[in-house]
Amino acid sequence: MALAGRDYSGMVIWARGVEKRYGDKRALRGVGFDLARDGFLLVTGPNGSGKTTLLRLCAGLAIPTAGELDVTPERGRIGYLAHEPLVYRELTALENLDLYGRLYRVAERRERIGMLLERFGLWDARHERADSYSRGMLQRLALCRALLHDPELLVLDEPYSGLDEEGALLLDRELDDRRPRSAFVVATHDPARIELLATSKLALA
Repeated sequence: MALAGRDYSGMVIWARGVEKRYGDKRALRGVGFDLARDGFLLVTGPNGSGKTTLLRLCAGLAIPTAGELDVTPERGRIGYLAHEPLVYRELTALENLDLYGRLYRVAERRERIGMLLERFGLWDARHERADSYSRGMLQRLALCRALLHDPELLVLDEPYSGLDEEGALLLDRELDDRRPRSAFVVATHDPARIELLATSKLALA
């Protein structure tokens, strides 16, 4: 929801003094930043600094306790990658992506699913249940899920977690390819890997 009196032209996210509390515990304190439509925000900080909380706020999965936060894309135009892959373990990769494709009403759903499965090296395992996948394969499938509906804003929490070097290189390529048409908020413990893509940085204490 837009905040009255603010100029959001060219902005995907506008945040000022954002805080989040869970009862007496403060998970996030006084965060502010702008993210342009072609921006790439790199979020760093130690465990417990509020990175995951901030990303959940940006993805619309939580609301701030204090401060001002405006995220202009609708929920259906946001791709979110969490610590958990958020896929159904009893379904195959193909079934998982088909389900999400239907939920997001993805045009030419089958073609896009096939393209992503091939791009992330999962095509040969597309008929296998997700519960048989390794940690790295699950992360690749979760990335396919987050990218399936060609989101305007990508919110990625430790996207390289569990990936082997081949998988990490595939993700490097995907992030670079998508920069012209997506905005990014990415939290990582390995900022050196993607700092060349970043247009701005946010270090949480």
